[in-house]
Amino acid sequence: METDVSTITQSDLFTKYSVTNNTFDEVFKPDSPANRFYTKLLTSIGSFSKHEFAILNEYAKKCFLSQGITFSTYSNNAKGTERIFPFDLFPRIIANSEWVNLEKGLIQRNRAINLFIHDLYHDCKILKDKIVPSELIYSCANYNRYMKEINVSGGIYNHISGTDIIKHSDGNYYVLEDNVRCPSGVSYVLANREAMKKTISNVFSDFNVSPVSDYPEALLQLMHTLSPGNIDNPICALLTPGVYNSAYYEHAFIAQSMGIELVEGRDLFTDNDFVYMRTVYGPKKIDVLYRRVDDEFIDPLVYRSDSLLGIPGLMSAYRNGNITLINAVGAGIADDKAIYVYIPQIIKYYLGEEAILSNVPTYRCDVESDMKYVLENMSSLVIKPVDQSGGYGIIIGSQATKEELSLQRDKIKANPRGYVAQPIMNLSVHSTFIEQDNEFQPRHIDLRTFTLLSPNKEYVLKGGLSRVALKKGSLIVNSSQGGGSKDTWVMGE
Repeated sequence: METDVSTITQSDLFTKYSVTNNTFDEVFKPDSPANRFYTKLLTSIGSFSKHEFAILNEYAKKCFLSQGITFSTYSNNAKGTERIFPFDLFPRIIANSEWVNLEKGLIQRNRAINLFIHDLYHDCKILKDKIVPSELIYSCANYNRYMKEINVSGGIYNHISGTDIIKHSDGNYYVLEDNVRCPSGVSYVLANREAMKKTISNVFSDFNVSPVSDYPEALLQLMHTLSPGNIDNPICALLTPGVYNSAYYEHAFIAQSMGIELVEGRDLFTDNDFVYMRTVYGPKKIDVLYRRVDDEFIDPLVYRSDSLLGIPGLMSAYRNGNITLINAVGAGIADDKAIYVYIPQIIKYYLGEEAILSNVPTYRCDVESDMKYVLENMSSLVIKPVDQSGGYGIIIGSQATKEELSLQRDKIKANPRGYVAQPIMNLSVHSTFIEQDNEFQPRHIDLRTFTLLSPNKEYVLKGGLSRVALKKGSLIVNSSQGGGSKDTWVMGE
């Protein structure tokens, strides 16, 4: 059953918008007025004509272009293509009562993940107690043997966590995956908020929206807290792979927002197990390095010898406690989608608590019974490689051809450890302006949240990055796959 909402909004921007009973629409409800949090917003947005809103949308795009807010996409046969980050002017609203529970769940989850990573590189108690299979850990591409017995500053590994959350058709939130290697996207949260204020400031001012502008200061405080030996006024820097990296805009934006140096590997060197930055005034010692370079490229003396992105000798300085790396080397083991299956047990093991946020049911293809089920039901499952990010390598069975499913079946049989499968979750939809049709239509969304951990404090960015699949019917929201984003409003009390 479909419900036409154009009569509810009294706006020509919603003439083709319809709500179905089998999809959770966060803005509208079937056969009833809009969600109460959106009533005032719809009145404000609906006051614009199609032409007026198209002009506002174009203005927002120019704001992003003038600030260089871009990202790059890649394919197997092409070089990176730089694009303006797609931004939708209709914000997502999350009630404070919902957010409080999400925040508790995120802190709980990421505290447990940190204890888990520490344990894996020290006593391995969770493996000895057979809560998590040892073979799963030692076969993980992101397990870093060099990190064994290294004591990291403050005992924190996942200083910055990007946790992806969806809202299912049952109205409940589920964690889709964890990202603790080099989670990206926070710069777009801050840029989206500024674009909203510049474009429709009169609408924004009518709501009690929690701020997001405190994130750079919170991250800088965390870096200072975790400096080697808790020295006063530590020198901090952000390590980037360079201008050709897809997230270079974010690297530059965050460094500038925190007032720290943006450096590349060639700007740094080591001497007597300390790390120094080359400056026109001579070498300057670096105490804390927020690195956006993956483990395998960070030190050519330990990992890839052909890497030009890292700093020779960095890991020796790290092992000797003379520099703090954010996030810690080896933290990426928690990103493995097969290990994700065990997060509820990990929370119970380390914290003695039940998980506040639920996982999506997941099948490990390296488990014989799971693989049998997956191979027999591929058309109703989402198949994911365990070590990929950005939406790459994902197969949605219901949208795949017979040839694609056959090829995927062969890949799973050849490398069972490399794949997991999940039921096709019916992501919630949200009102999204579609330029081609010059009006709003429902599109699937998820939420990337950002959590900061220090030894005695947690911080969760209020809102995070709502990502939207701009293609009709698509469930893949990643920007690398053609997705966009929305500003996320957590309503204050």
